[in-house]
Amino acid sequence: MATTAPARARPAAVTLTSSAEARIAELMGKAPANAIGVKLSTPRRGCSGLAYSVDYVTAEQAFDEKIATPGGTFYIDGASVLYLVGSTMDWVEDDFTAGFVFTNPNAKGACGCGESFMV
Repeated sequence: MATTAPARARPAAVTLTSSAEARIAELMGKAPANAIGVKLSTPRRGCSGLAYSVDYVTAEQAFDEKIATPGGTFYIDGASVLYLVGSTMDWVEDDFTAGFVFTNPNAKGACGCGESFMV
């Protein structure tokens, strides 16, 4: 009888900084009652082709990646994982702006306004 090796844990596709995790916790603290987490996706948009989108999610999808954080569950859209592997997601605030910032080694370029990227 053949034995199979136990599955080894694989690293998450996206690394969240402590600031990003804190922002997810803040979002989940004021989330709609039916929200089960926050989801990152890369819809086709902008002049470079893909954009980052972070929204509440109300149901798990079969191929979504799921990351447990101290403040709530973070999902990565299954169709977007390949564009995001190895990325870091941070939350940055200054006097004039606040938002998630992505360091994505798969991005080969971005538009001038920074709203979209290409792989």
